[in-house]
Amino acid sequence: MLIVIAIIILALLFSFLNGANDSANEIATVTAAKALSPIKALFLSSFFNTLGSFVSIKVAETIGKGIIFPQYMTSSILLAGIMGACVWTFACTHLGIPISVTHALVGGLMGSGMAFGGLKIINWAILKNKVFLAILLGPALGFLAGAFFLVLISWLLYSFFKETSNTKAENFFRKSQIITAPFLSLTHGMNDAQNAMGIIAAALLVGGYITTFTIPLWVKLSCGTAMGLGVFIFGWRVIKTLGWKLTKIEPKHGFNVQIGAGSVVGLMSLLGMPVSTTHIVASAIMGGTVLENWRRVKQQIAQTMVISWIITIPCSALMGVLFFFAIDKIF
Repeated sequence: MLIVIAIIILALLFSFLNGANDSANEIATVTAAKALSPIKALFLSSFFNTLGSFVSIKVAETIGKGIIFPQYMTSSILLAGIMGACVWTFACTHLGIPISVTHALVGGLMGSGMAFGGLKIINWAILKNKVFLAILLGPALGFLAGAFFLVLISWLLYSFFKETSNTKAENFFRKSQIITAPFLSLTHGMNDAQNAMGIIAAALLVGGYITTFTIPLWVKLSCGTAMGLGVFIFGWRVIKTLGWKLTKIEPKHGFNVQIGAGSVVGLMSLLGMPVSTTHIVASAIMGGTVLENWRRVKQQIAQTMVISWIITIPCSALMGVLFFFAIDKIF
């Protein structure tokens, strides 16, 4: 019981850190474009993230019973995996580096799982078809979506605003983000908010507190609340990186990123593929910006982000291994 309680607490901490790093993506563009104040954007993000967690549990199933074969899952694997993911996510968030919190959790579970039973207990088919494929498809589709919607927006600007001032066009796209920003938050809740939910459900199942893999209502509400608090308390450094440091965000760019990235994340969520909203949002920003003027993208910031994406799974897996051996000695 004590280990299950510890897993639940750490899973909520992970959801908090998920909000601090990943959910900051949604706040970054809408605040940088001055469409909403940070406080209003925060409340919208929190509400629609929680709402998104009720739409589908496919990603939670992938995380909770897809990475490690269910017959091998133990509370020690879950505890070490979530600890490894929390440490890596906290370190990157403290440095203001937007990473894939989802992939940090995947890496942590892989590391602790392999420390327990070797390669045989890892569900490589799921990793190949849903996780690793998502790592490749997410940024690519985000980049293409950013480029596509920028072309569409440019056409709208030419067709409908050519006779008017740029101020009216900016106001249109700024106000439109009141709709597109919650859309991105909703799809984010369908994907990233389910990471902690999947871990808690797996812990309850292993502990014998539930008989089938289901997500209780209290789990959805508590994870959604923890994520919202993470954005408000600890997410501002990542918000600055994506909203101001990577490139200059205008109202049309904010609209473009939110609808493009939200569409990709929503599609992946319905397929049960745990993707990185960070990867997709950043790629959508770069896709639209590069098409318009590639010099606007700050190369050093982009390179740091890409490097962090590449090393997230290996580093969090290593931490999962270390925490598993530490827990094994204690218990």
